[in-house]
Amino acid sequence: MEVKKENIENQKSSLVLENRNRLTLTGVVEVINFDDKTITLDTSLGTLTIRGQELKMQKLDVQNGDVAIIGRVNSCVYTTTESKKDNESIIARLFR
Repeated sequence: MEVKKENIENQKSSLVLENRNRLTLTGVVEVINFDDKTITLDTSLGTLTIRGQELKMQKLDVQNGDVAIIGRVNSCVYTTTESKKDNESIIARLFR
């Protein structure tokens, strides 16, 4: 299982949004959380939060890293933990 997860994390990732009603993703490692307004995914590029209305997962294939979402998509935001580490190190340097 770990070998497959590493392969997905090294894959290329894509995000295709069609008319704000269909979102197709590749490079998905894990589904963290989802409901009809927010879907949070762990991808090879970081955590992706999708917000919208009446969101539904039409296709979910985590083994291959593919997800298709339908519904009204209002925003897609990537976050990474690396940027938090950089900020912490700057703050830590200030208080030395």
